[in-house]
Amino acid sequence: MAGTTVAEVLAELAALEDPKARAVNEKHGDDHGVNLGKLRAIAKRLKTQQALAVELWATGDSAARLLALLICRPKAFERDALDSMLREARTPKVHDWLVTYVVKKSPYAEELRLAWIADPDPVVASAGWALTTDRVAKHPQDLDLTALLDVIEARMKDAPDRLQWAMNHCLAQIGIEHAAYRDRAIGIGERLGVLKDYPTPKGCTSPYAPVWIDEMVRRRTAIK
Repeated sequence: MAGTTVAEVLAELAALEDPKARAVNEKHGDDHGVNLGKLRAIAKRLKTQQALAVELWATGDSAARLLALLICRPKAFERDALDSMLREARTPKVHDWLVTYVVKKSPYAEELRLAWIADPDPVVASAGWALTTDRVAKHPQDLDLTALLDVIEARMKDAPDRLQWAMNHCLAQIGIEHAAYRDRAIGIGERLGVLKDYPTPKGCTSPYAPVWIDEMVRRRTAIK
């Protein structure tokens, strides 16, 4: 609803603080205690409010920033603003939502993808790989998949956790979406062994690329 102030929103978020939710979030590297379903309900009520979103982001509070990403207008942000926001987004959920809900919808997405994927900061680089994974799945034209696999093969094994996870996702996506590169993607996954022993809950697919690729291809074949 229009006319809502930052102070009012922060007070509402503070009232939703849940120690159990915070404990769960902190296990994943996040630093807020607001249930995301309740946060989404606030966003649904507020609807799109770009000015309020900018003010909420400026508070630096993670819950406020997550809400900002839900009520903002993605195409309203300039390239440099998005770059600055990404470099400020150090917690996983804020980082992920910024890339998924805002940057992917921005006219600067490709420009930022190319800049970020080569960035020396591994957290920033992981955003570049996340955008690349999206392109592998949706707009692979003009992507050099061989070159991407070369980089993954050379660097993924020793990459920091968040960057490694993003590169592994790209590896799996290449194998899932592009049959001509599937054997190589699986082979790279087998040789590097990244996330091979990752604890996977029953009923979920392992993030280990060879298993992930095989399972997703199997599902798609079964549907056909």
